[in-house]
Amino acid sequence: MNEILNFIDQGIQLYNDYVGGYLILFLLIPTGLWFAVRLRFINITKIPHAIRVVAGKYDVKGTAGDVNHFKALTTALSATVGTGNIVGVAMAVYLGGPGAVFWMWVTGFLGMMLKYAEVTLAQKYRRFNSDGTVSGGPMYYMEDGLKEKLGKWAKILALVFAFSTILCSLGTGNMAQSNSMSDAMLTTYQIPTWISGLFITGLVLLIIIGGVKRIGEVTARLVPFMAVVYVGATLIVLVAEYDKLPGAFHAIFEGAFSGTAAAGGFLGSTVIMTMIWGVRRGLFSNEAGQGSAPIAHAAAKSTYAAREGVVSLLEPLIDTIVICTMTAMMIIVTDAWQGGNKGVGMTVDAMNTGLHRLGIDGLGGYIISFGLLLFAFSTIISWSYYGSRASIYLFGEKSVKPFLYVYSLFVFFGAIWGLDIVWHFVDMVITFMTIPNLIALLLLSSVVVKETNAYFKAMSELKK
Repeated sequence: MNEILNFIDQGIQLYNDYVGGYLILFLLIPTGLWFAVRLRFINITKIPHAIRVVAGKYDVKGTAGDVNHFKALTTALSATVGTGNIVGVAMAVYLGGPGAVFWMWVTGFLGMMLKYAEVTLAQKYRRFNSDGTVSGGPMYYMEDGLKEKLGKWAKILALVFAFSTILCSLGTGNMAQSNSMSDAMLTTYQIPTWISGLFITGLVLLIIIGGVKRIGEVTARLVPFMAVVYVGATLIVLVAEYDKLPGAFHAIFEGAFSGTAAAGGFLGSTVIMTMIWGVRRGLFSNEAGQGSAPIAHAAAKSTYAAREGVVSLLEPLIDTIVICTMTAMMIIVTDAWQGGNKGVGMTVDAMNTGLHRLGIDGLGGYIISFGLLLFAFSTIISWSYYGSRASIYLFGEKSVKPFLYVYSLFVFFGAIWGLDIVWHFVDMVITFMTIPNLIALLLLSSVVVKETNAYFKAMSELKK
C-alpha cells in the first residue's frame, strides 16, 4: 500500500513542479492585474462601501436567496480562513523563504479583484433549485455565459470545473484540514490520529446534513470568534517583538527577488520557486480565482450581482493581507523559520518562542492547536457545501446526501494519511479548478465591467 501511495505521490509532484505551478503563476497574477486596471482598482477604493454592505445598510426584505451578505461572507471566509493561515504560510516560508510572503501579498491584493469578478458572475448566472435553494458558481457562468462564444465547449469547461470542485472539496477543503487537525491533536495532546479522525468525522456529518442555512448559522458565530482568538495571540507576540519587525520586512522584500528558503538547495533558492510557493500558498489561503467562494456568495440575498461582488473584496483582505501576514511575521521575527520544523510545528515554535520571551511558557502549542482546530473545522463544513453544489450540477439534486456521506469518509482518510501526499494532492487539484475558472473570467470580463458600471451608477443615483 505504501509503495502505491509513493508512486502516486511522485506522479503528483511531477505535475505540480513542472506543469501546475507554472500555469497558475503565469495566469493568476496577469488576470488579477487585468481586472484591477479595467475596474480602476476598486479593491482599494470600494472597501468602505463593502463594509457598509456587510453591515446591512443596503439589505432589502424579500430579496431572493438563502442567506444575507454577512452570512455569505462568513461562510466563504470560513472556507478560506483555515490551515492555509497557520500551516500553509509556514510551508511557504519553509520552501520559499521570507520572500514567499511578498508573493502571497501580491496574490492577496490581485486576488481581491479576481474574487470580485467571479462572485459578480456567480450572482448573475445563479439558478434556483426545486426546493427554493440557490445553486451558483463558475460551472453556471461557464455554461450560460460562454455559450455564444464557445458553443459546446462551454458545457465541457463547466463539467471539468464541477468535477474538479468535487475533487478539490475532498482535498483542499477536507483532507488537508482534517490532516492538520489530527496532527495538531497528536502533537499537543498525544491523541492517536484515528481517534481524532473519528470524532471530527462524526461532528462534521451532524452539521453538513443541515445544508447551507445551518452551515451559515455555525460559521457566522465561529469565524469572528476564531479570528479574534488567533489574531489576538499572534498580535501579542508581534508587539513584544516590535523591534524586529523592520528586519522582517527587509527579509521579505529582499527574499522576494533573491530567493532564500529554510529548505535550502535548488528547491527553494531560486526567485521563480519563491514566487511559485508564495502564489501557491496564497491561492490555497484565499482561494481567489479558484472559483470556490462564488458558490457560497451565489446564495446571498442581493438585488445587484455586483453588490455581492463588492462584499467578496473583503475576503482576501482579511485572510491573506491581515491573518497570513501576522502568521508569517511571527515566524520570521522569532526565527522559527530557521529552526528545522515545517508546517504546524514551525508555527507552534514561533508562538512558543514569542510567548516565552514574555515569561509565558507552554501555551503556544495549545493556542495554535485551538486556532487550527477551529479554522480547519469551519473550512471542512463550508467546503462540503461547495462540493454538494458541484454534485447537483453533475448528478442532480438527489446526489447531495450520498455525496455528503462520501465527503465525511474522506475527513477520516485525511486524518490518518501522511502530511506530504495530502498537501501534494491539494496543490494539484487546486489547479484543476483555477485554470478553467481564470479562462472563463477573462472571456467574461466585459460582463463584469458592465455589471460594475450599472451597479455603481445606481448607487450614485441613490445618493442624489
